[in-house]
Amino acid sequence: MPLAYVLNQLDRRANDRTRSEWLAAQRQHSDAQIVRIAGDSTLVVDGRLVTDRSGSEEPVVFLGLDPQGRPWFACSTSQTEGLRDLRSLAMDEVLPPGELGILAQARSLMQWHERRRFCSNCAGKLESADAGYRRHCPACGMDHFPRTDPVVIMVVRHARGILLGRQQAWKPGMYSALAGFVEPGETIEDAARREVFEEAGVRVGAVRYVSSQPWPFLSNLMIGLIGEALSDEIVRDPTELEDARWFNRDEARLMLAHTHPKGLYAANPYAIAHDLIRAALDETEAPGGGA
Repeated sequence: MPLAYVLNQLDRRANDRTRSEWLAAQRQHSDAQIVRIAGDSTLVVDGRLVTDRSGSEEPVVFLGLDPQGRPWFACSTSQTEGLRDLRSLAMDEVLPPGELGILAQARSLMQWHERRRFCSNCAGKLESADAGYRRHCPACGMDHFPRTDPVVIMVVRHARGILLGRQQAWKPGMYSALAGFVEPGETIEDAARREVFEEAGVRVGAVRYVSSQPWPFLSNLMIGLIGEALSDEIVRDPTELEDARWFNRDEARLMLAHTHPKGLYAANPYAIAHDLIRAALDETEAPGGGA
């Protein structure tokens, strides 16, 4: 299963979408595609993403041009029939990977518009601008732009194995990589070290980047890392984790395959944590002689 939400092929045309004449022409395009978003869901009928002009919804955000030159837009919808949430669409591989990437962009932008109706500087009502990529306050002149919050997510390796944890809200048996938000004035590497120590009490030395994944719940960028442990004693923060433990290589592979004898399993295949666990296991050299 491919990593979800990462294969968005739209050309966002940042230099053109600010021009009203150009944008108007895209809105009037005979083959314009409109993605309808309701919360974390979109309209899917007979396994196909609904993007036609049927209905009364007006496009709010310009997403970009696809390789065929068709403009894509996004809008909110009040429809309830045919809705599928973006997580299940990824898990069940209902849509092509490119469409999932477009949905991640659409969901993140629509959510930002829903939550940024008023100016944080003067409380004036904001107006949409730049094809939905800016909200302007006519009262004080302040501009607001969409935000993406960076999240570090890491698998930590040690001679004992790899460190995974679980939160109480997760389904029974599921374990995943530790994760947390990058704080102001903090590097990605230091954020990873801090989060692992805060949640599991394990000190981490070297940290390296593996890959990233847009995560539209709520508009995060998951920054995937592998870290090398300097200590192995786990001191779990019970407010963060229900459990944290070291899993040896064989046990972790069983969890990836959902064949663990105790019913334990790793993060869902469409999530970056799954790829990080696999990457950590595939590396033959591990600290202290291999995991």
